[in-house]
Amino acid sequence: MLLYIILGLLIHLVFFASIFDIYFTSPLVHGMTPQFTPLPPPAKRLVLFVADGLRADKLYELDENGNPRAPFIRNIIMHEGSWGISHTRVPTESRPGHVALIAGFYEDVSAVAKGWKENPVEFDSLINETRHTWCWGSPDILAMFAKGASGNHVFAHNYDAYSEDFGAQDVTKLDTWVFDNVKEFFHAARNNQSLFSKLNEDKIVFFLHLLGIDTNGHAHRPSSREYLNNIKIVDEGLKEIVSTLKDFYGNDGKTAFIFTADHGMTDWGSHGAGHPLETCTPFVTWGAGIKYPQKVLAQKFDDTYLQEWKLENWKRQDVNQADVAPLMAALIGVPFPLNSVGTLPVDILNSTDLFKAESMFTNAVQILEQFKVKMAQKKEATLPFLFTPFNSLSDSKQINNLRKARSYIKQKKYDEAVSLCKELINLALKGLSYYHTYDRFFLAFNIVLGFVGWTSYASLLIIKSHCNLTRGVSKEVKKPSHLLSCSFIAVGVLLALFLLIQACPWTYYIYCLLPLPVWYAVLREFPVIQGLVTLLLTFPPSHFVGYLLLFILGVEVLVLSFFYRYMLTAGLIAFAGWPFITPLWTRAKSTSLSWIFFCLLLAVFPLMPVVGRKPNIFLVVGAGLLVLLLSLFVVTSVLKRKDSFVSEELVLHLLQMLSTVLSMCVVYGTHNSLLKKQGLPLINQVISWIILASSFIMPLLSPLILFDRLFSILVSSMSTYLLLSTGYEALFPLVLSCLMFVWIHMEQETLPQSVVFCKQKVSNIQFTYNTDITQFRDLCLDDIRRAFFLVFFLMTAFFGTGNIASINSFDLASVYCFLTVFSPYMMGALMMWKILIPFALVMCAFEAVQLTTQLSSKSLFLIVINISDIMALHFFFLIKDYGSWLDIGTSISHYVIVMSMTIFLVFLNGLAQMLTTKKLKLCGRPKSHLT
Repeated sequence: MLLYIILGLLIHLVFFASIFDIYFTSPLVHGMTPQFTPLPPPAKRLVLFVADGLRADKLYELDENGNPRAPFIRNIIMHEGSWGISHTRVPTESRPGHVALIAGFYEDVSAVAKGWKENPVEFDSLINETRHTWCWGSPDILAMFAKGASGNHVFAHNYDAYSEDFGAQDVTKLDTWVFDNVKEFFHAARNNQSLFSKLNEDKIVFFLHLLGIDTNGHAHRPSSREYLNNIKIVDEGLKEIVSTLKDFYGNDGKTAFIFTADHGMTDWGSHGAGHPLETCTPFVTWGAGIKYPQKVLAQKFDDTYLQEWKLENWKRQDVNQADVAPLMAALIGVPFPLNSVGTLPVDILNSTDLFKAESMFTNAVQILEQFKVKMAQKKEATLPFLFTPFNSLSDSKQINNLRKARSYIKQKKYDEAVSLCKELINLALKGLSYYHTYDRFFLAFNIVLGFVGWTSYASLLIIKSHCNLTRGVSKEVKKPSHLLSCSFIAVGVLLALFLLIQACPWTYYIYCLLPLPVWYAVLREFPVIQGLVTLLLTFPPSHFVGYLLLFILGVEVLVLSFFYRYMLTAGLIAFAGWPFITPLWTRAKSTSLSWIFFCLLLAVFPLMPVVGRKPNIFLVVGAGLLVLLLSLFVVTSVLKRKDSFVSEELVLHLLQMLSTVLSMCVVYGTHNSLLKKQGLPLINQVISWIILASSFIMPLLSPLILFDRLFSILVSSMSTYLLLSTGYEALFPLVLSCLMFVWIHMEQETLPQSVVFCKQKVSNIQFTYNTDITQFRDLCLDDIRRAFFLVFFLMTAFFGTGNIASINSFDLASVYCFLTVFSPYMMGALMMWKILIPFALVMCAFEAVQLTTQLSSKSLFLIVINISDIMALHFFFLIKDYGSWLDIGTSISHYVIVMSMTIFLVFLNGLAQMLTTKKLKLCGRPKSHLT
């Protein structure tokens, strides 16, 4: 059975990876010809300010006194330039945002593999096309553009990575460092003839990356005084830089300025998903080639921002984030970035109609070039009789529209030319999307085929091994006919040849060939299928339909919990009524009352706000005190024992209590230190890492008696969890574990009296790794319920702690006891461990349930995997690439989370077995002892 689980894990890894080939492949193509406007540009130089993590509303809104929060920017909006909102796309992270702004395309998620710092794929950018570019800011962002640029024309000036400290006394220094260095740079240039000459050339860019606002947002939230004051500092810095440039260039009117942000931020200081607070960023531009403010009487937008910001009479011109790249290219006269999919916002340009028309024509040709290359690549890799072209933009239509646009320009019908070019760009973008997703249905069909095949095979495997009614049939399975195996081999060879002819990537072979051996294994079990059908026919139809509907209802509740957390509350309330519909209420009234109480108590957590939005350190300390109180009761019971190992157990419990006390002190001390902006104390950091490391070892020193070991796991886990908590979620594992302890008792009470093992008290049961296989009994309907309970509790373990099915639900403040300097991998690993702790507690309890109910852990585990797979298939069909970016990002997040959970289940099952069955030797003591 272990072999089958390993095989299942590999298959699930393939299913998980498939999402990246189906939805997240790189949109880039190569081989296009650079395109630029054949007219003198309005600007010789451009200054790009990117305020990392700046929300549009926080910049544009008035402060509590009715004054502009950013007076210099407000003055630009009213007297010098154009403004609006730049709409970003998911994932709303720094790297994809900067790539969209500077390269003009929306990066695929393959960038995650390198932390969005280096280029996973090569691409062209505005910086690559300039004569010279000078950059100041974060090493994470500057490096990826300087590294990808051809030649030696990009000069990056960055501070040390350790400066990005969320716990620093004043992170606005990240921005003041940039402003001070830029001013010093221009001052030094007056005495450096070589540099002075370069600065007076055309086609140059100055890029200022400002990270302070993002850092303050993560550390203190966007509504904090620190975040809002940082905006004022940036506003003053912009004013100084603009003044410096005007002074240096003698106010020659040849400098264009753009101020924007890479992404926004939620109210709780996170980003990455598609909430409007994350996707709406400011966009302000002024200077050479930019229109002056336009006063209007009324404007129509779907939001109420204009009224809130008191800007309803100043024309708002929104752009997509990728539109900024062609705008900057047109302003300084460099070729449009080759992979740009942005549309030039001509309404912002203050230039001749001829320049606007020529620029739009260049934009259209540049995007059409990508469309042609993409179409040629797909046509070359597809058999002629299978190729379906994008009919809305045929070769003849491309040529005719380009000729028509050129004719309009010659006839000075500039508005018609611009309109036609925009239409051509929209068609080309649709065509690019069409060819980019050309194989999506084919791949998705194969993945679904694999999903259904694996689920069917796993079900048959469980029935064959553990269902008495079909065991006799399964033993009579004859050797499969050669015709069946030859048929599958023939289909596999034909499919491989088909993929080979089309020059498909190697991953396509895996996705397409994987269903064949899976379905072959299913058909080999045909006698088992016959036996199952015979068994089902003996059931009364009403019973069968009733069980089926109940199962579907249960799965739908689990699916809906991803959208509505309160569905978990409804489920837990339903669980509380379980004793009343079974003999449990009369057989074990006190246990049933405990079950009802803890079910209802746990049902409160999914109704609580998302973690991080309302941090409360006193609840964390309170959770620690409850753990200490429980530990005292356990220590008291240990002291009452009369065996020779009391001293060892007592020392272990006292060490765990000490660990809990230290966690409480570290959490409280770190919180106060960060409030005073004194950073993370080194002693707190060291203690935190020691507690984390010891939490893996401490449980292995405890006795193998069921409740002793489970309690030791709980206390050790809670010590770490307290360090990773910011509010009420610290209480969650405690309540969850109490319910798990009751669940173990409840499940033993459900066993029929004929089972000998149930006569043994739970308090005397020990975890043993090598259980006698002959003790394993047949499956029953209660086992399916147990598997469903486990999946439900795992869902509760994720959403009950305040997470939501989105990347922006994770709060960086959770890891501040361990580190405050920005480190995406380490911070991600710590937040992942925080999520896994409740999962591990549930899985350890499930190990105990399997032991007390005397069922093969592998078979029950396969039932759990099957339920998870049905959910995953559900979300696979719900994935969408249309609608709002919030809907798109959420649908993808759901599938990734449920597939990750399925894969982690295998890991967690192994972890739970290790934590519950292994015993470390100390001072020559035996591995375990019997009571």
